[in-house]
Amino acid sequence: MPTRTAAQRREEARDAFDAFLAECPTRRLIERISDKWVGLVLRELACGPRRYSDLSRQLAGVSQKMLTRTLRNLERDGLVTRTVTPSVPVRVDYGLTPLGQSLLPVMRAIKSWAEQYMAEVLASRASYDAAAAPAGAATG
Repeated sequence: MPTRTAAQRREEARDAFDAFLAECPTRRLIERISDKWVGLVLRELACGPRRYSDLSRQLAGVSQKMLTRTLRNLERDGLVTRTVTPSVPVRVDYGLTPLGQSLLPVMRAIKSWAEQYMAEVLASRASYDAAAAPAGAATG
């Protein structure tokens, strides 16, 4: 059996991932980065490191629990760094890792697509809802 380099082993492992298989970890990663709070957190961190309180203020509607969970998950996945500066009070900053930065073009593309085609999506929804509604019933 020939000896493989670490790069070759990583490439083989990467080729083995298939998100269409239920047990594949890429499926869970896709679920994670598809979360609305992930996209918004990444957008905020694209401008540079932010304190937790700054993120909380900028992300209207996010609960403390959800923001904390999102940041921990992103840190676990290697997309975000958490830097604690000992002071009174303790300062905690979050920033993007190079891996997290590599995701930004994808997130920007999704945002751009949504903004470009939102009118068509809304029209389609209205048409679908009108056709699906029973005769004489009001749609919501």
